[in-house]
Amino acid sequence: MPEIIEPFRIKSVEPIRFTTREQREDILKKAKYNPFLIDADDVLIDLLTDSGTSAMSAAQWGAIMTGDESYAGSRSFKRFEAKVQEIFGFKHVIPTHQGRAAEKILMAIVGGAGKTIPSNNHFDTTRANVEFTGATALDLVIDEGKDPDSMHPFKGNIDIGKLAALLESGQGVPIGMITVTNNTGGGQPVSMANVKEVAKVLRAHKKPFIIDACRFAENAWFIKQREEGYGDKTPKEIAQEMFSYADGATMSLKKDGFGNIGGFLALNDDSMAEQARNLLILTEGFPTYGGLAGRDLEALAQGLDEVLDEHYLEYRVATIRYLATKLTDKGIKIVQPPGGHAVYIDAKRFYDHLPAEQFPAQVFVNELYLAGGIRGVEIGSVMFGRNVDGVEHGADRELVRLALPRRVYTQAHVNFVADVISDMYDVRKEAKGLKIVKQAPFLRHFTAELAPV
Repeated sequence: MPEIIEPFRIKSVEPIRFTTREQREDILKKAKYNPFLIDADDVLIDLLTDSGTSAMSAAQWGAIMTGDESYAGSRSFKRFEAKVQEIFGFKHVIPTHQGRAAEKILMAIVGGAGKTIPSNNHFDTTRANVEFTGATALDLVIDEGKDPDSMHPFKGNIDIGKLAALLESGQGVPIGMITVTNNTGGGQPVSMANVKEVAKVLRAHKKPFIIDACRFAENAWFIKQREEGYGDKTPKEIAQEMFSYADGATMSLKKDGFGNIGGFLALNDDSMAEQARNLLILTEGFPTYGGLAGRDLEALAQGLDEVLDEHYLEYRVATIRYLATKLTDKGIKIVQPPGGHAVYIDAKRFYDHLPAEQFPAQVFVNELYLAGGIRGVEIGSVMFGRNVDGVEHGADRELVRLALPRRVYTQAHVNFVADVISDMYDVRKEAKGLKIVKQAPFLRHFTAELAPV
């Protein structure tokens, strides 16, 4: 079988800056040992996130030139609305400037003290928007989803028994959610069978079912590859079926929309949609632009078409698998099987001499920057741990996510990343821990300041 190649040609390039280790030591010290605070110009290969970092296509750039910037009722919104409805099928489409804005509006409607909102795993902004209202964000991913070595094909699935027990317990559950793919758990997919079961349980208790759809196309591809009965269906057909079981969705189009900005909240319920639009006008803008320019809406509508292309999805997943294989061949432990948008390194086992309270995953992202100018992101005790009365309580896992921006880096870049991490592995016992010296009450990982122990 021929090698899988990039299903595109490169016709525009951007230079990247090379730095010395001595320069990077000074840069990291000034950034208080938090890669979020490093200037992008000082990063050689940026794997911090796949959100908003995609390379747009020639067709998207062309669509930008047709943007209608009318304040109300623009034709660009009409095109965007029609494309979202074509794929997702929901009655009401409410644009927002990014996914967390959609989450903020949704949680303002359904959240509140004493309420519990279940999901497979809430990611950082979703969890923060739930907890900001006083509600509890509850993770109900299957046990295999917590095991980094499990090869279960759908480790993003919700534990149906736990979900049913929660609903029968009488706790205040206003909605149920599921994230596709499951970012916190390693970019792991959710099966169609699980989506159906979640919908069935929630419907039996008359609770709306909302899908966090950030990487819906990648999830559809995994269903096509791994779930019986879907091999002959297109990713678009699979996505349409998946959303047919739900009552709404939130989405950051900065992921599987190939957008540098943008998102939406989509709902079927007229009353919820009216409340959402009222809040949108307060915080984002008129309901037909929602914090976006008409040119953004045009580019996003085009991106939603492109992301469902089978050649692209095959290449996308193969790229992640390629990096994962190079790391595991070295003996480095990662979340298995590889996900759709990132490789998740198990920093707890990489730095097994460092306790959770010294933030081994944060140590890894710092050492990665020092060694090669590469920026990754910690998904461990800095992001999901808690400081209670000055005492750190670690997260369940210490992961480092290396998220590959879409259509940005080449195979040579990926080889370089693997080589740098391989060299880090050889000297891993020399790494020292970190401590937090300043933090915010919510989403502390974005702005936390740290220092060596």
